[in-house]
Amino acid sequence: MFKIKDSYYIKIVPQRGDIVHRFMLTRKHIVVGSSILAGIMIVVLGVTGVQAYRSHAEVSRLQMQSAEQGTVLQQFDRQTTRLRVQLQNVQKENQEIQQLMGVHVPSTSAQARHALTGSSHAMRTTRPVNVATIQSRLLQLTRASAMTATQANRIHGLALRILNMRHIAQITRARMLAFIPSIDPVDGAQIVGCFCYRTYPDVEFHKGVDLGADYGEVVHASAAGTIASADWDGSYGEKIVIDHGNGYQTWYAHLSRMDVHAGQRVYKGEPIALVGATGYATGPHLHYQLMLNGQPIDPAPYLNGVPSNVVAALP
Repeated sequence: MFKIKDSYYIKIVPQRGDIVHRFMLTRKHIVVGSSILAGIMIVVLGVTGVQAYRSHAEVSRLQMQSAEQGTVLQQFDRQTTRLRVQLQNVQKENQEIQQLMGVHVPSTSAQARHALTGSSHAMRTTRPVNVATIQSRLLQLTRASAMTATQANRIHGLALRILNMRHIAQITRARMLAFIPSIDPVDGAQIVGCFCYRTYPDVEFHKGVDLGADYGEVVHASAAGTIASADWDGSYGEKIVIDHGNGYQTWYAHLSRMDVHAGQRVYKGEPIALVGATGYATGPHLHYQLMLNGQPIDPAPYLNGVPSNVVAALP
């Protein structure tokens, strides 16, 4: 075992050798020097270890931050994809509705497409990603999507109003048609007396048509309206007059029985009487007369629907 002696001498001889430097080291000097050296080494090793630990911790932190940013970017990408699909669907619906309505509503899709393009480019870039920038672009896209949704709601509301107006117009038109005579009162009877001058049974202008029918056959209202009168009327016998409220009146004469009364409202096709031969009649038939603004017109064109020229004149 190596033992430290009590003292050592160290001589330093210069190259010229004229002066010799002599130093003495005792055991105490050696122990103190060794302790100092050991302390310095321990301090150096400690500092190095701390720096290494800090470096490792920083690397771990950066790796974790990078992973978190990757997760955030994936979430942004999913949100962007979802918003892109939403915008495309809404814009397609808006275009279809506008085409159906035949109207044009100012679109906000350009702003939406700009925001969408910016965020998609940010997702694809290979340069360092700025999460705050992507968040800002995603916010712009979200706002643009909300604007598009608002526009869709406005278009849907407009569509509903237009559809309601068209529906009301259709109902109004159907109601107008319902009050215009358009059916044969005795279900397909033949015309046995024309709207014309005749010499039998009297020499006169016949202001209606005579429809051949059996005694007791049901007579129907040819249009909706209100019973203006239901009473005996001289040569017409039992006669019903229906006022349709649009300038039209229909007369039903020579009836054997009347099943309605004055002031009663009737609908198109409703039974109102039975065929007879009352008044001045040579046999059972229905005298059917059509009046427009107080003047008789030929009922024949109205026996199988509303004439096309009348339909064309409707609003």
